Amino acid sequence: MALKRFLTIAFVAAVLVACGDDSSSATDSDEVSSSSVCEDCDDSSSSKAKSSSSFSVTPQSSERETSVSSSSSAKSSSSEKKTESSSSMTSSLSSSVDSSSSGTGESSSSSGGLSSSSSTESSSSVASSSSSAESSSSVASCSSGVQSSSSVAYVDSSTVVKGSMTDERDGQTYKTVKIGTQTWMAENLNYAYTGVPYKYTYIDSSYTSDSTSWCYDNVPANCTKYGRLYTWAAAMDSVGTWSTNGKGCGYGKRCTPTYPVRGICPEGWHLPDTTEWHTLFTAVGGKSTAGKMLKSTSGWNDSKGEDGNGTDAYAFSALPAGYRDYYGFGSEGYNAYFWSSTKRNSNYAYIMLLFYYDDYAYLDNYSKGNGFSVRCLKD
Repeated sequence: MALKRFLTIAFVAAVLVACGDDSSSATDSDEVSSSSVCEDCDDSSSSKAKSSSSFSVTPQSSERETSVSSSSSAKSSSSEKKTESSSSMTSSLSSSVDSSSSGTGESSSSSGGLSSSSSTESSSSVASSSSSAESSSSVASCSSGVQSSSSVAYVDSSTVVKGSMTDERDGQTYKTVKIGTQTWMAENLNYAYTGVPYKYTYIDSSYTSDSTSWCYDNVPANCTKYGRLYTWAAAMDSVGTWSTNGKGCGYGKRCTPTYPVRGICPEGWHLPDTTEWHTLFTAVGGKSTAGKMLKSTSGWNDSKGEDGNGTDAYAFSALPAGYRDYYGFGSEGYNAYFWSSTKRNSNYAYIMLLFYYDDYAYLDNYSKGNGFSVRCLKD
């Protein structure tokens, strides 16, 4: 009898202890569930958290089972959110690195004395989200009113239409070519934007050039062959001689261009932005072969025994006109550099590049003070 009474008391005590644990467990799970729903989560994470806590309790479920289920769901929701966030950040960083390397690895290796912003500042552009944001904003801003390259299909080279146009300012005539929806000059601009002194400043030294556009090596015959090399300020017509769309845009200056920017181009034509360069890449088969399609059939140096010339399949006839920078001229016969109207920041703007050693076409950003070629696009 005594043993039976002892067992009964022990059983009742165990039941009471178990009930106490259930109450404590329910309270803890509520706290976990509540803390799992952060105040600054986006809608998707909030809905997940709300969904996980909106469970139905069946008569067969005990209070302990229900509270544990709520806690587990909330923890799962929180974990899901952290995983998504981490994945998003990793993807964004990878995109920044890929974008930087695709424009720098090749371009920095054979650009003579030139260095792009992304090659000299690659570590800061990856580490600083504000730098990436500014770059993205700069590129995106130019696309207003411009056909997206994603909506442009490949264009058969047999359908291009060749023509010509005359610059009324000086009477020079240029070949043109219509590729899909775009009509491009098939020669580099050679408008003599001279008599405007340009002060170069580099670190702690400076000098003043007699112009903002030049013939390669200051040889007039090179202007006839390659067109002129312009600073970004000259290409954008920063003084507003023909249009105010690019007025005030130059080295060391922040500006908000109105697109399209006529710049130094003849009336009815404009300086292409990065979106329009992308459209051209797509039309000729993609950037991985655009260089080969756009380069002229002669004038390009060989690379390790390989022919550096292109097929000029679309009659764009890009020549390796080289560049001018603070130190002088370089890369004739090796590379071609074309301005875009898209800025990166106050000191750098985007250009299209073609190299003698591969078939790619690149977009990268270089100092606005450099002298590069200009190809105009019809409005």
